[in-house]
Amino acid sequence: MAPPLHLRWLGTVPYSEALDLQHALRERAAADWLLLLEHPHVYTLGVRADLAHIRRPPHEVGADLVRSDRGGDVTYHGPGQLVGYPILTVPGKRGGGMADTVAHVTMVEQVVIDTLTAVGLADVGRLADYPGVWVAPDSANPRKIAAIGVRLDRGRSMHGFALNVDPDMTMFEHIVPCGITDFGVTSIAAEGIDVAMATVVDAAFAAAASRWGDARPLRTEARVVSFEPGAVEVVPIPGVSRHRATRLAQAQVSEGLRISQRKPAWLRAPLTGSEAVLGVQRTVRDLGLVTVCEEAGCPNISECWSDGTATFMLNGDRCTRACGFCLVDTQHPLPIDPLEPSRVAEAVERMGLSFAVLTAVARDDLEDGGASGFVGAIEAIRARTPHVQVEVLIPDCKGRSEALQTIFDVRPEVLNHNLETVARLQRAVRPQAGYARSLALLARAKTAGLTVKSGLIVGMGERVDEVRGALADLAGVGVDIVTIGQYLRPTARHIPVARWWEPAEFEELRRFGEDDLGIGHVEASPLTRSSYHAKQAAAGTVPEVPVAPVAVAIGRSR
Repeated sequence: MAPPLHLRWLGTVPYSEALDLQHALRERAAADWLLLLEHPHVYTLGVRADLAHIRRPPHEVGADLVRSDRGGDVTYHGPGQLVGYPILTVPGKRGGGMADTVAHVTMVEQVVIDTLTAVGLADVGRLADYPGVWVAPDSANPRKIAAIGVRLDRGRSMHGFALNVDPDMTMFEHIVPCGITDFGVTSIAAEGIDVAMATVVDAAFAAAASRWGDARPLRTEARVVSFEPGAVEVVPIPGVSRHRATRLAQAQVSEGLRISQRKPAWLRAPLTGSEAVLGVQRTVRDLGLVTVCEEAGCPNISECWSDGTATFMLNGDRCTRACGFCLVDTQHPLPIDPLEPSRVAEAVERMGLSFAVLTAVARDDLEDGGASGFVGAIEAIRARTPHVQVEVLIPDCKGRSEALQTIFDVRPEVLNHNLETVARLQRAVRPQAGYARSLALLARAKTAGLTVKSGLIVGMGERVDEVRGALADLAGVGVDIVTIGQYLRPTARHIPVARWWEPAEFEELRRFGEDDLGIGHVEASPLTRSSYHAKQAAAGTVPEVPVAPVAVAIGRSR
């Protein structure tokens, strides 16, 4: 049976993050993907690129310059250009030989031709000896409208096409596009067709499903698009800012349940004041530490603190982001406390932990995004209690590879970063983060050889098929452990609960993730949070982790 085809609109994604994501999906996934996105201004060099074809230094025009492992010469990517990356299992007899590559390029070109025809540009096709898609190819003035650059290795493809919808065409003047000096470039807009990017995306997905998914129509997922319409009816939500309500409306999320509505019985966690709970509280207070258990209002705090465990929050208690589901303070952050790592290490020793969980607020005000706080805490714990294993729930550090690498280099036993929600809801739920960025981070961590974990919160307006799609994406980049829990609205200012997911639905997601997708461990229940049963989950994926009570948190993955 042919593998399923997953169709994804990812919005604007830096080139390096998209490249990491492609590599992960090509190398680890059994399924097929088509990623559609836009890039910030960037010039890319193929393996045969001639540097003489760069006419003006990219930094002078506000663009990056990146070497890539695709074929072809130099090309431009930027806003207004639809970039498509098909990561496919390509049928052929040579495992990626030249004949297979030519056949794949021809098919990619055909998907673009079908897309252009669907949006009303009829006179398009191929030009002999010049890869890509051309307007008026049989005329005296052919114009290139889409560049093609692919890589095919061991029967799996990556890279793809760049279709000019309405980009800044002057950016092409600073290079020799694709090394072609004989002909010019054009765009859909330059050819006199006024069409929205969303319409072109819809057409591209339809063309791809027809060409690559026609043998498996029931396994081809509907696309996810998060464009901002020019006009959207905004329904006021009591307590919620108009800005947030607008983004919810754009994501097609309604007002949801009233905050006063009584929770189902399965969401009522008991609160206790046992001596064990008070003991953890005293340790935290004595050392001046912050736990995400308290800051984020975790419903499992009594259960976990009764077991003598807690999740420590680094880099202070004030976050520089304002995610729509999170209770953590968003006032202006305070300076970093240099003694915080040593106090965390002392708490781990006092509590007799063998498995410590660390998270942090987002610190976009810091050059490294707070990465050094994790490094310092891990090193302090290992210096004081070498037997303790550490799980970290990290922010995205704005995708800065150097900052993330410093965390990877200290080798936490588990590297956790939460995807949080489905692609459609990202801008409404966590507007300062990104779906593709989070997937790329997880892919990088897996490439670094770490045990990788992520989490989803449901109940904010997502559909079941979207959650299953997000699980497929996590499995595709190699995530080992996934947590899934019910969203609980902390205050009236936060995103409303769209619905309560029932325990049987969580069990079905667990089964789908583990049995159908092959994820090592899926912890799914209404009260599951990022660190729920963290040690038990790690015991099945990390060598030599004994089972014992674990830390619980509702931390967020900035």
